[in-house]
Amino acid sequence: QLQASGGGLVQAGGFLRLSCAASGRPFRDYTIGWFRQAPGKEREFVAAIRWNSQHTRYGDSVKARFTISRDSTKNTVYLQMNALNPDDTAVYHCAAGRSIITSAQAMESQYYYWGQGTHVTVSS
Repeated sequence: QLQASGGGLVQAGGFLRLSCAASGRPFRDYTIGWFRQAPGKEREFVAAIRWNSQHTRYGDSVKARFTISRDSTKNTVYLQMNALNPDDTAVYHCAAGRSIITSAQAMESQYYYWGQGTHVTVSS
């Protein structure tokens, strides 16, 4: 089970840190991804991290602003979001999948387990 948290209301230019914690299953050998869905829009890939190698990948709209990382002692993945703008307003979901090749990390279908979303609202 995945538990996402850390969402909230923030002003443009601000920051938030989202967390994705796993219970009952270690993240070892998994790729953890963050996706977001804004009202009326399709779900969008945000970032992913391969647990073992810590290799990361980012969506074009968040590069240089967001950072994904993991803490093996807490079995938790973080998404540090800086320089937020209203376009970042969405429900953010974390997901986990095993043996996802790099070129497929942005594909929702590659992820087996999904957490409930956490809401992020950025005011202008």
